[in-house]
Amino acid sequence: MLIGFVALYLAVSIGIGLYAATRVKNTTDYVAAGRHLPLYITVATVFATWFGSETVLGISATFLDEGMRGLWSDPFGASLCLILVGLFFARPLYRMNLLTLGDYYRQRFGRTTEVLCSIAIVLSYLGWVSAQITALGLVFNTLSDGMVSNETGMLIGAGIVLLYTLFGGMWSVALTDFMQMTIIIVGLIYVAWIIGDEAGGVATVVAHASEAGKFNFLPELSVPDMIAFTAGILTMGFGSIPQQDVFQRVNSARDEKTAVRGSILGGSGYFLFAFVPLFIAYAATLIDPELVATYQESDSQQILPQLILNHTPIFAQVMFFGALLSAIMSTASGTLLAPSVTFAENILRGTFRKMDDRQFLWLTRAVVVIFALFVTWYAMRSDESIHGMVENAYKVTLATAFVPLAFGLYWKRATTQGALLSIFIGLGVWLSLETFAPEAVVPPHFAAMLAGVLAMIAGSLAPQSLIKPSHGQPHHLDTAAKS
Repeated sequence: MLIGFVALYLAVSIGIGLYAATRVKNTTDYVAAGRHLPLYITVATVFATWFGSETVLGISATFLDEGMRGLWSDPFGASLCLILVGLFFARPLYRMNLLTLGDYYRQRFGRTTEVLCSIAIVLSYLGWVSAQITALGLVFNTLSDGMVSNETGMLIGAGIVLLYTLFGGMWSVALTDFMQMTIIIVGLIYVAWIIGDEAGGVATVVAHASEAGKFNFLPELSVPDMIAFTAGILTMGFGSIPQQDVFQRVNSARDEKTAVRGSILGGSGYFLFAFVPLFIAYAATLIDPELVATYQESDSQQILPQLILNHTPIFAQVMFFGALLSAIMSTASGTLLAPSVTFAENILRGTFRKMDDRQFLWLTRAVVVIFALFVTWYAMRSDESIHGMVENAYKVTLATAFVPLAFGLYWKRATTQGALLSIFIGLGVWLSLETFAPEAVVPPHFAAMLAGVLAMIAGSLAPQSLIKPSHGQPHHLDTAAKS
């Protein structure tokens, strides 16, 4: 029954994705859903931005190992990112009528900045998408009781996500996100109720976690711990702001008010609901401490799936794995589309200048296929945890792309020279410290961001004779498609 449900669910997801493809008439439809999304779907897509394998499997396993102190980056930093986007970035970027975030860098600082920041954005998705593919492999392996290997599961999962994202683009992402968010909320709340009751009630689970020190969140009053706390939150809090999937979801809203509200509500909802998997995972320590001890030594990401399979009725298993697959696939589809669109628009399009809109649409789809194959290969070769993949994904954008975006929007004196100096100095500091002092008191990516701020200020205030901006052709959304 469980496997049959999963097969049915996957078939429905593919069907919705292919139905969404009928709405794609041009690049604007493919990349930004024609800028037609109402508030409730915008909230769903923003919520689904982060609620993936990292939230259900990654941070729940980290919580069991390290407590709340291990979650500074996610969910605290991740939800902070979405709320900051709504408060400070959604409105000005929406008004610019852009196709991608890379287009902003070109308009504000020129072609060179566009290419460099776009490359950083694309690279940041390698670990993020791979984490989702890894989680799909784990789920299929668990559901089949080992008959499907992790590697085969990754191939199956990647193929399904690719199929319904390839043709429908952002319309597929939006419609499947709404369905999947509904399943996530209903499924996990039901499973939390079943598991909580078996563990002795919510109060019992919370009290046990508190006594074990799992709720210790604040850093110690020492310089190293305070710096680690700040860097942990800002790695995703700032580093994931210059991300195409975040921008794409906000930019697909039907108006700027919807973009702002959708981002704030989606980010707030993500923060609150991220604690549900933590509760379910910690309840396992009361229900089956031997299972927890066994998998903490081998693979703590297996604790939650194994708990559900061994201690819940079949309907609860159906609800949990439906919610888990929804969480993973909703994130995987958006994060597969985002870097592909960025690479096609901001790197390849400058080379193939004579393409019409239809040709560019098919070029983008080709890049989606290539990127899907590449991240699947990377996921199959990597032995890093899901949490580690995601946490490392945004270091490159924090070091290179965040400062030009923030200063470009809010400091009129920011220049192309300052932006390029910030990118090169930030990248240089990050790579140098990662190589020679990875365990430094100030984490390499955080030091790189601070160096980038100083470089942006110095480069912008210095004589501007060193670098001449080259903006190239502007690429705007097809406003006719909106009407």
